[in-house]
Amino acid sequence: MKKEYLLLLFFILAKFALQYLAVHPDYDLQRDEFLHLDQAKHLAWGYLSVPPLISWNSVLINGLGGGEFWVRFFPALYGVLTLVLAWNLVKRIGGGLFAQSLSAIFLLCSAMIRVNILYQPNAADILFWTLAFYSLIRWDQNSNPKWLYLLGLAFGLGMLNKYSIAFLGLGILFSLLLMKPRIYKIKHLYGGLGVAFLLFLPNLIWQITHGFPVLTHMRLLQQYQLVNNSATGFMAEQALFIFPSLLLILPALIGFLISDWGKPYRWVLLSAGMTLAILAFFQAKGYYALGLYPSLLALSAFSLEKMSKSGWIRKLRPVALALPIILFLPAFNLIHPTVGPEKILVSPPNYAKLGLNRWEDGKEYPLPQDFADMLGWSELGSLVDQAVDQIKKPGRVLVLCGNYGEAGAINFYSKTPGLEAFTMNADYLYWFDLEEPVRHLILVRVAEEPLTEREKEFFDSYTEIGRISHSLARESGTTVYLLQGAKGDVNSVLEAEIREEKRVWEGDTP
Repeated sequence: MKKEYLLLLFFILAKFALQYLAVHPDYDLQRDEFLHLDQAKHLAWGYLSVPPLISWNSVLINGLGGGEFWVRFFPALYGVLTLVLAWNLVKRIGGGLFAQSLSAIFLLCSAMIRVNILYQPNAADILFWTLAFYSLIRWDQNSNPKWLYLLGLAFGLGMLNKYSIAFLGLGILFSLLLMKPRIYKIKHLYGGLGVAFLLFLPNLIWQITHGFPVLTHMRLLQQYQLVNNSATGFMAEQALFIFPSLLLILPALIGFLISDWGKPYRWVLLSAGMTLAILAFFQAKGYYALGLYPSLLALSAFSLEKMSKSGWIRKLRPVALALPIILFLPAFNLIHPTVGPEKILVSPPNYAKLGLNRWEDGKEYPLPQDFADMLGWSELGSLVDQAVDQIKKPGRVLVLCGNYGEAGAINFYSKTPGLEAFTMNADYLYWFDLEEPVRHLILVRVAEEPLTEREKEFFDSYTEIGRISHSLARESGTTVYLLQGAKGDVNSVLEAEIREEKRVWEGDTP
């Protein structure tokens, strides 16, 4: 086997190993992952929260058994494919084994590890952004129209995965019009755009027929999350994503700007700059731009290889390979949930050092938000099973939760056959099964929302079963109530609430 393939195999295995080492076994899945898994049971061309691609992936996960191993496997796989694509990109632009190895180390010692531990659209999003740059660079090299159709495939699948790839499209469009102004005359570019449009069309039709819930989602995102962001904070986060390699990347990119061998690829740097500017203007979350980095890191590795081709600086290549690893290892346990929750209670890491303990609401907490969102869920599933065991009379049991994380976690961790949890939150709004009259209700409420008097009076009896006890869990204190023996028509009450909530999402109310 060629040395190149042996090295690539080594980095692939290292990537998979790091992904599993990055999560302590005492952590549950993260709240968003449950939602994406439940989408496989309700296949559609669109959802309130995300486009449909991840639901198809969830079908595959369920077919493989649906365990936590497979849930973690696929984001890791997308990360591996991104690494392979960057590796090949370096080769195609003329880089050797040093540049290829350096590009792989750059990716391994970056925020990509953290992104690839979560089963969310972000892992595939980064892959599609990288494929888009790869396709355009290959087309720029040989003008073969197949690369423009691959570009269309990247954007079409990207839009079916996460709409934020549209920002990359704008960034690339502006840079190409500035640096390659005659590109609009290339007919196969429109063929590629046609491929992208045809792939995205079913989801677009779904959005139209449902009143563009994506706009409501964006409005709520801006109102409750993005409002706490700033352009300055967005740009500062970019440095944190690649901080172990920053000392190497900055001179490498400068080399691209001033050298003759960097000239053919300067439009890539301009595209990245344009995209960053657009995202910063819209107060986007920092990680929205992560898809830019595999291609930029590949170009940086190529640039460093060119800059260290001869003379004394060539002797520093081993230092360049080692430096990102040396800087990354001390932070590995800090930026990933590798430390067990029980140990954190005794000796909490200093997450504030890197600003990791600031959540979407702008406040600071003991744990990073993603970590806190991976605790307490299996306990919640067990509490709901305890509630079912206490039901004395036969009849339909409905589990009603306050948010999609609770509903999805119960559906994943509950051991009661046939039990399904619902919520008025996110996509579950469209999945309610109300054909059979509800006799008993299991309510899941966050600590600040106890039972109301109306709810108590609507049933013969009510019991508090228990609450999530882990103090570090984001849902700490979330309580499970059992309400038995409905005195009225629960279904009609729920149907009215569902209709009202749908009107909000589908744009029928202000």
